[in-house]
Amino acid sequence: MLTSGAGFLSTFSPNYISLVIIRALVGFGLAGGHVFLTWFLEFVPPSNRGMWMVIFSTFWTFGTIFEASLAWIVMPRLNWRWLLAFSSVPSFVLLLFYGVAPESPRYLSMKGSRSDALQILEKIASVNQAKLPPGILDSCRPSVMEEESTPSDSEDMSPLLSPLIKNVMQSKSGFSSVSMLFSSNLIQTTLLLWVLFFGNAFSYYGVILLTSKLSSGQSGCLQSILSYRNLQYVGLYADTFITSLAELPGLLLSAMLIDRVGRKQSMAFMFALAFIFLLPLLSHQSAVLTTCLLFGARMCTMGTFTVACIYAPELYPTAVRATGAGVASAVGRIGGMVCPLVAVGLVNECHLTEAVVIFLVSIVVSVVCILLFPYETKSQELSDTIVISS
Repeated sequence: MLTSGAGFLSTFSPNYISLVIIRALVGFGLAGGHVFLTWFLEFVPPSNRGMWMVIFSTFWTFGTIFEASLAWIVMPRLNWRWLLAFSSVPSFVLLLFYGVAPESPRYLSMKGSRSDALQILEKIASVNQAKLPPGILDSCRPSVMEEESTPSDSEDMSPLLSPLIKNVMQSKSGFSSVSMLFSSNLIQTTLLLWVLFFGNAFSYYGVILLTSKLSSGQSGCLQSILSYRNLQYVGLYADTFITSLAELPGLLLSAMLIDRVGRKQSMAFMFALAFIFLLPLLSHQSAVLTTCLLFGARMCTMGTFTVACIYAPELYPTAVRATGAGVASAVGRIGGMVCPLVAVGLVNECHLTEAVVIFLVSIVVSVVCILLFPYETKSQELSDTIVISS
């Protein structure tokens, strides 16, 4: 509601300051986007979870292409207010689906709402014209388990969801979700994810900004390449549209790898390819070759970004899954904010080589973090529990 409402209100912004404030509210609402990924993750079986999560992520790229196309059509004919108004329509349509979207059965079971969780599972089975397997829903509430089942009733019954062990979720005096991320069992995963998301966002947005700066000739060293003064609107949106297409093969590559070789190897392989694509840019290359290299680098960094967004929620148990993935995503946004200082600043100052070196270093650091992650999540059941040591 915040995203759609603020998005539409920004159409009527009377001045630049109010526009910035209202668009900041839009961004605040969009920050909850990772919850969609976490929610969808909990409905997909482990065997092909990676492929379906990549398919889910492609809609981000389709949205980017759609927005670039919309701007390409609207801006030369109308103005930015109409563009913001049209752009807010999909978020209003999305509000219609919240009422019919089911709650996560894992979350409900963890909270002790076993009847609600079972009702959702039965509805899912009915839609798929299937029957639920025989079993019970375990809960972390001992009183519920004792009232509704006896040892004789549960001997032959297996849990429909992975078991929630009694007292595992109990923690010392109000352990919050954020503080759980720094427990002895999760702190290594949390810190590695933060560095990975920072490095991934830094290199991903760096490639995008490098593409924009080098192709438009905005750098002080490259003023003779091309001038967009007469075609600044059309050229800008056409460039955004074309470069966004580079993400599609990246998504395809990640879909091919993620369930075959695993999350860690997929990210390491695509980061290595991105490194190879950027390496020739340490020296001057032709305009065509530079564009091709940046196209390949964006393809690979988009692939790693997609796999990282899938891997992050898989690493955390249900109680802190959305929080852990969300905080990691927020750290990645910091990398995206720092990136323009390098991509724009250094290139404008005729230091393209130094800018590329920094991006290469960020890729190497990200690969090291990938290798240090404690385990692979390919074909693994999602965890529902966490043990917090005293």
